[in-house]
Amino acid sequence: MGTLYLVRHGQASFGADDYDQLSELGQRQSVRLGEYFAYQGIQFDGLIAGTLRRHKQTLAGILQGMDRVAEHLAWDGLNEYDSEAVIAAIHPQPLEKPTSPQMYRHHFRLLRDGLAQWMAGVVSPRGMPAYRDWSAGVASALDHVRANHYGHNVLVVTSGGPISTAVGHVLGTRPETTIELNLRIRNTSVTEFAFTPKRHMLVSFNCLPHLDAPDLRGWITYA
Repeated sequence: MGTLYLVRHGQASFGADDYDQLSELGQRQSVRLGEYFAYQGIQFDGLIAGTLRRHKQTLAGILQGMDRVAEHLAWDGLNEYDSEAVIAAIHPQPLEKPTSPQMYRHHFRLLRDGLAQWMAGVVSPRGMPAYRDWSAGVASALDHVRANHYGHNVLVVTSGGPISTAVGHVLGTRPETTIELNLRIRNTSVTEFAFTPKRHMLVSFNCLPHLDAPDLRGWITYA
């Protein structure tokens, strides 16, 4: 079998004007994950990443931690949905930047509701494809891995939405479950699939083995 490691990007800049940029902690998380892979002797025969800046920065940090230089395959089907467009589809009024726990909870309640309606085909967020078309981009990446990397290790760097969609695709989860998985995925977490040319099988979900130390607990983030 092959092994596919799906990694969510490091901490980005939630609440800032430009979310698509790793924070200083996000960069450290990424390098630390690379150091963990190197320590475990894990090497990758295939490297794939979404085309967002946070994806590329996370992959660069992982490779830095592994002391490796390598080319990767850019795959725009692994890019995250536009959360602002999803929220605006059900809440047209502009939201203030969240500055309190209550505002953060309100933001994610709206996101959860917007995702459910987008997945059901009730709303069409501006500038975004239908959910079935967006999720097909994620499925196409899984198909590519099975067709081209059987028997090897593959690293994919992407976002929480594509990772939860991949898990839902493999396990056949309901949309509500896929959304809950999405909102629980931590920065630089590792979700692992075994795969054959015919199918993927979930091995682990949302793991942080590289941060499993008391002095690194403060490095665990969600946004």
